[in-house]
Amino acid sequence: MTTFLLIRHGAHLLGGDLIAGRTPEVRLSPLGHDQARRMAERVAKLPVQAIYSSPADRTRETASYLAERLALPVQLLENLYEIDFGDWTGRSLDELRQSERFRLWNSFRSGTWIPGGEVMIETQARIVTEMLRLRERHGDGCVALVSHGDVIKAAVAYFLGVPLDLFTRLEIGLASVSVIAIGDQGPWVLGVNTTGEDVPMPY
Repeated sequence: MTTFLLIRHGAHLLGGDLIAGRTPEVRLSPLGHDQARRMAERVAKLPVQAIYSSPADRTRETASYLAERLALPVQLLENLYEIDFGDWTGRSLDELRQSERFRLWNSFRSGTWIPGGEVMIETQARIVTEMLRLRERHGDGCVALVSHGDVIKAAVAYFLGVPLDLFTRLEIGLASVSVIAIGDQGPWVLGVNTTGEDVPMPY
């Protein structure tokens, strides 16, 4: 059984009012650094064998705190990257809320394209496929994946059997840890959006 620790990055310098997406050089804010440091203190107590990160600067910085504690390298994986927000990248949420396409995207995630970007099914397919691939590589190991809120939600929704159109019912907070174990008999969702001292493990 492979245990995956799905870790969201800490707060970044653009704040929560803009779609950062794949904008380069969006780094952690002072709050984000503190969140990442505290996350690493919790997760470093677990038997993590490998750390993988989205290529985004904010996820790499978050992962670096855990890497330093565990003396492990951070390996970058494109499939952990943020959603491709296309034409919405860099725009404010207040502005986008006036858009019918944005409202539709939030109510019909399974079938609405982001202009110039991804459809949510693509996001879900790439994160789940990567996790299944890593399961083959790591066997009974424990693996940390540092990624983005909606990408982690997509993985959690898949393994819970939750339709993407109910996606917004899930909460994945900054620097939170969600835990999914995958064995021969199927997945086991052990925790979602944990931010406390104890991270649930399958033993």
